[in-house]
Amino acid sequence: MSTATLYQQLADDLSSAINLGTLPPGSRLPSVRKTASSRQLSLNTVVAAYRVLEDRGLIEARPQSGYYVRSRLPLPARRPSHAAGPARGTDGAVLDLIGASLKAQQTPGYIDMALACPRGGDFYPSAKLARLMGQVLRKQPGLVGNYALPPGSERLRTQIARRGLELGMALQADNIILTHGAMEALQLALRAITRPGDTVGIESPTYFNLLPLFTSLGLKAVEIPTDPQHGLALDALELLLQEKRLNAIIAMPNVHNPLGCSMSTDNKKRLAALVNRHRVPLIEDALYAELQFGDALQPAVKAFDQDGWVLVCASYTKTLAPDFRVGWLEGGRFGEEIKKLKFASSIAEPLVLCETLGTFLESGGYDHHLRALKRRYALHVDKVRALIAEHFPPGTHATTPSGGFLIWVELPEDYDTVALFHAAIAERISISPGPLYSPSGRYRNALRLSCCQPLDERYVGALQRLGELARGARVG
Repeated sequence: MSTATLYQQLADDLSSAINLGTLPPGSRLPSVRKTASSRQLSLNTVVAAYRVLEDRGLIEARPQSGYYVRSRLPLPARRPSHAAGPARGTDGAVLDLIGASLKAQQTPGYIDMALACPRGGDFYPSAKLARLMGQVLRKQPGLVGNYALPPGSERLRTQIARRGLELGMALQADNIILTHGAMEALQLALRAITRPGDTVGIESPTYFNLLPLFTSLGLKAVEIPTDPQHGLALDALELLLQEKRLNAIIAMPNVHNPLGCSMSTDNKKRLAALVNRHRVPLIEDALYAELQFGDALQPAVKAFDQDGWVLVCASYTKTLAPDFRVGWLEGGRFGEEIKKLKFASSIAEPLVLCETLGTFLESGGYDHHLRALKRRYALHVDKVRALIAEHFPPGTHATTPSGGFLIWVELPEDYDTVALFHAAIAERISISPGPLYSPSGRYRNALRLSCCQPLDERYVGALQRLGELARGARVG
């Protein structure tokens, strides 16, 4: 047989196994070398067959892990880039729903598929951090007896600047402000660039905790269409900027919450050019940017900022130490104002915690931890998508995230996820219904699921039950 016939035959054999369920969604294919040995084929022939399967959408390659069978769950449809909505405050019903969701997440005994906070010791290098903290205290016992003062740990700020290079950013340690998590960073940034009554452009759907934050600061939001696969609609944004309707913008260009998508590099360049040309500040939330699944990280929008109109922030709560609550912010042209606001609100972050994190980053341990974490999340995402495909109503769609652990699920249009939320709460299952992610309460047929916990029998059983409940959430 010719080489072409051999690789096509192998691709067809594996396609049949996938279609029959012999190789179920999420399962790992034998390595190229193992398949070549068992089939007595050359490595190039096997690679060619696997590429055919990738082109057919049946498998996907995962860096440093191998090839996996993809879920048959379809992606959400592309959204038309229609004009943005009017400026408005957050609907009271949305705020009430956020409160109910947070209450459920804090109640013992619930199976939590809502909270975007990894749970379980396996997700954090807790033992290593504990040892490092002991070393830091032995070397600098006076840390606990002194007040931390700005600008805070130079070691940590230096490491944050160094890691910024991975995202294409040329940051300087002196310009990095350490904060109490990413939420304080967002709050400080908004306080520096807006005033009560101002209008901020946000992605739609957006990170739900922005909505009560906007309310507390007296800000109005304009929802900008955001595609589940490609991110922020730049044509709609450009029109808003031309009409001078925005005082600021907040976006998550890499690994969006809740959609999981990442903007293309060309679109990031265009976004940076737009905010610089119109002199409207952009707060870039890079919380999940280091959890991109690819080997090489795609750049941040900040990498293309020319005149300091892009502010960038992140934290280590999702990847290293949630209770440390250590975040950071680089404020661009607004940096000095933000430093004053930080001093007036909380002065500085604890040196013991920051020196511990800085030492861990300096040692190279973080890179090793991130590689393992990303592999695990990629497996979790695929397994959960497969379970959704099996148990949720026909016509359900779900995103394939570019990183992280969040999946945006869209049921058919005539389904109500708020009703599903209440039905699930009655069975001690917590989810995040779609209206949480829109100040106007859109996305009634959608929900966000989190898979940053062990996918044990209890979690899988709850997801299966959620699918059954979803089938009863049809309107009318």
